[in-house]
Amino acid sequence: MPREHRAAKSIDVLLAEDQGMMRGALALLLGMEADIEVVAQVATGDAIVDAALLHRPDVALLDIELPGMSGLDAAAELRDQAPDCRVLILTTFGRPGYLRRAMEAGAAGFLVKDGPVEELAVAIRRVLTGETVIDPALAAAALSAGPNPLTARECDVLKASTDGATVADIAGKLHLSESTVRNYLSSAIGKTGTRNRMEAVRAARQQGWL
Repeated sequence: MPREHRAAKSIDVLLAEDQGMMRGALALLLGMEADIEVVAQVATGDAIVDAALLHRPDVALLDIELPGMSGLDAAAELRDQAPDCRVLILTTFGRPGYLRRAMEAGAAGFLVKDGPVEELAVAIRRVLTGETVIDPALAAAALSAGPNPLTARECDVLKASTDGATVADIAGKLHLSESTVRNYLSSAIGKTGTRNRMEAVRAARQQGWL
């Protein structure tokens, strides 16, 4: 929308989304709102903080699963390096564990992508006023799911277990002994109620714990 038709003070938004078509569509639709302007677009998590420090957006609209740094990790960094920027998570994956992690990272809102853009625009305005905006169905699911039972180290070991990594590979990557890795894997498998580490990884991802 032409600048002369915008509100005197637009809400400046940073948009982080790795899918180019989705990113372009969101930027176009949000740009049609009279009081919202997308001032920066990035496709990787690693670019979020630098873009925020450069453009000083009022709101950062972040996907979770991004190349490089995740949107959740970027939210935590923004809390420390750009505390005036409110973070709104927008993701395809409405997983209870993701919601809990987003709130712990300082996010002010969490929405799934299947909602109308009008609701997204309203959410952007609301988080800027200090409100917390959470998808109601996801909030209920998070309450019923309970907290993440895995320790930080168990999560690290499960993350390192993908792509055919051996126990020795995991131990080397995380600077742990092989017996310690086996203990962490056994504990994670037990807590997730699965039969092996790959099932444990799958179950933990479905819950949003990884």
